Amino acid sequence: MNKIIEAISQSGFKTIDLIILIIYLVLLVGLGLFLSRNKAGKEKSANDYFLAGNTLTWWAVGASLIAANISAEQFIGMSGTGFRDGIAIAAYEVMAAVTLVVIGKFLLPVMLDRKIFTIPQFLRERYNDGVGLAFSILWLFLYVFVNLTSVAWLGALAIEQILGLQGLSVNILGFTISMRMLIILALFIIAGLYSIYGGLASVAWTDVMQVTFLVGGGLITAFIALTEMGKVFGTDAIGALSRVYTDLTTGSHINDVHFHLVIQESHNVSAFENVPGIAAVVGGVWLTNLGYWGFNQYIIQKGLAAKSISEAKKGLVFAGFLKILIPFIVVLPGICAYYIMQDPQAFSNIHLVGHIERADDAYPWLIRNFTPTGIKGLSFAALAAAIISSLASMFNSTSTLFTMDIYKKYINKDAKDKALVSVGRLVAVGALIIALIAVEPLLGGLDQAFQYIQEYSGFIYPGIIVVFGLGLLWKRASSTAAVWTAILTIPMGILFKIMLPNVAFQFRAGYIFILLFVFFVVVSYFDKKYVRCEQPSETDQKQMLLWAKILGSAGILMILAAAIVTILGTIHPGGNPDTSVIAYLNDIGFQAFYFFGMLTGSSAIWLYSNSKDRVQDVKALPINLKLFATDRGYTIGTCGIVLITFLLYALLW
Repeated sequence: MNKIIEAISQSGFKTIDLIILIIYLVLLVGLGLFLSRNKAGKEKSANDYFLAGNTLTWWAVGASLIAANISAEQFIGMSGTGFRDGIAIAAYEVMAAVTLVVIGKFLLPVMLDRKIFTIPQFLRERYNDGVGLAFSILWLFLYVFVNLTSVAWLGALAIEQILGLQGLSVNILGFTISMRMLIILALFIIAGLYSIYGGLASVAWTDVMQVTFLVGGGLITAFIALTEMGKVFGTDAIGALSRVYTDLTTGSHINDVHFHLVIQESHNVSAFENVPGIAAVVGGVWLTNLGYWGFNQYIIQKGLAAKSISEAKKGLVFAGFLKILIPFIVVLPGICAYYIMQDPQAFSNIHLVGHIERADDAYPWLIRNFTPTGIKGLSFAALAAAIISSLASMFNSTSTLFTMDIYKKYINKDAKDKALVSVGRLVAVGALIIALIAVEPLLGGLDQAFQYIQEYSGFIYPGIIVVFGLGLLWKRASSTAAVWTAILTIPMGILFKIMLPNVAFQFRAGYIFILLFVFFVVVSYFDKKYVRCEQPSETDQKQMLLWAKILGSAGILMILAAAIVTILGTIHPGGNPDTSVIAYLNDIGFQAFYFFGMLTGSSAIWLYSNSKDRVQDVKALPINLKLFATDRGYTIGTCGIVLITFLLYALLW
């Protein structure tokens, strides 16, 4: 114990920092338990526990989405990638903001209109029980063995490094337990205290407080780090940022990729493999984002709990604006750490503690060295908020999936609300225990966890987008096509990984999507399980055909452009990207437009089919086009997100 106290003292943490952290934890657990209480004379219903009684306002939806999303993956993993590869990794955040707008416009309204609890429930209603069960099991497996474990492991790793506890252990009842595992246990218990008992209402409303700590603490950490660097340069935080930008984009660093959102392969091959140029804008990143934000239970559950469709849509726009802040909170500190490591002697007046052995060490190292007393506690609380809020959301969604999709459907079809809530709590406890046992064997020794998680999530997202997306939007999507697409998804991911090991995973995911989409459409058209249906009204038909022509033409042009660039690059290989347009386009991954053209063209196919075909699948959903209507506030917010995205790419191309 003395070694632990000594290590914390040497890390720079003072009493005031620990007091700030304790105040945060007390507020969090106290608020969570307060919100967990039952209303006078009323037991929690299943809707209360799993969907917060559909009481979430737009700002609660947006805050809870970000709190569930931002965790140690971003603070540690994305900051680590920022340290190694630069600002380009922020494309995931910037394009996620655009994706949220698309989901709020086209996907979430349909789900809310169906009044579903879970994503697999939608699959059961749209296709059959087998498809729903398969995806329930898949998501449960991912939440327990990938999401819960990775968030807890990365979070504990960060806390261990910040407090200087690496390699230390404690003896409890004769058992030697590493500090990392003890921290993981503490994180699980804190997140479970209020989320398991109180359900989604406790999770969502405490997330509002969590986001305040997360965003506020993160921005303050970045600002303080730049301010301390500025003192060395004789300037302020903005001046320090300007100096870092200038030094990393001119002179001997002219080809440094750290301040480029679009990476050229010739400038940094390893960085291009992680964030392959323009593919981060128009490539497989769309599959990751649509799959994660649109069809991921622990994320979309917040939207399903909104008061209304209008509140849900506005909540997603609010979340989009918050997402654009994330690069400044997590990626910029990683770049600052990289800059310092280029010439640590220039910062000799700052007593630098420790060193960066792995990319994922960057953010903890920065907190230890550049945040003053008091601010350390706030920065630590921000990191803790990110970790705990994500774990709480995962516990709740894991219990929702098992209880509503497996227990109620297959084990006890007549279960009352009280029994469902009790089972949900037990399942969350079980998930906690299993994840605690599995975490260390699964996640030891990763260098860049964020990229690892993104790549292997990409194994399932192409199939998820095809099955969910066409099920939502195309009336001829058949259960036979859905089953076989689900079966083929992971084997194809493994096959393409073996066949194309040196191709960036965003490209591989795009190729798999194209093949699965074509397969799904062909199987659906040959499926005989269809019924006759009425065609849309003349007005709706004209609107669908117009958009089908626009999107189809755009898709064809993109595919042709990508083909021309590929062919010319093959005929004239070895061109200089600085002098040849074709060589430059190939250097930034212009072939990503094959995928984006296909994604755009696929929309034209289902729009045309919906307007013209006089038959539909036996379980097709009626779609009311009025669901896609938006108000002025949503439109203004959308324009704001698109404008900011355009400006960021214009400034940091």
